[in-house]
Amino acid sequence: MINTELLFSILDSMKDPLVYVDNDHIIRYMNKTAVERFSKWGDITGRSIFDCHNEHSKEVILEVYEAFKQGEEERMITDNEKRRAYMRAVRDKDGRLLGYFERYEPPVR
Repeated sequence: MINTELLFSILDSMKDPLVYVDNDHIIRYMNKTAVERFSKWGDITGRSIFDCHNEHSKEVILEVYEAFKQGEEERMITDNEKRRAYMRAVRDKDGRLLGYFERYEPPVR
């Protein structure tokens, strides 16, 4: 069985930011890269994901979240010259939605 320390070490080894948000849209985990990348907002763990997004982004997040509640698993939300951003549903072993994470990767051009 994987312990929490090992799991966090694996997530922190990722070169791209990963931000996990619960069903109340509260940021519960940021990997090391995300903490560094979004440091201009300070420590945002425990705060609403909407505190660091504009109104358009909030609408997109809520739309995708509703799709997750209907069974969708992942959606690309940004694709530009800087990056691709995805939202991915996180579910428990019984398929219940626990929240979601945002992940980022460089664009493929």
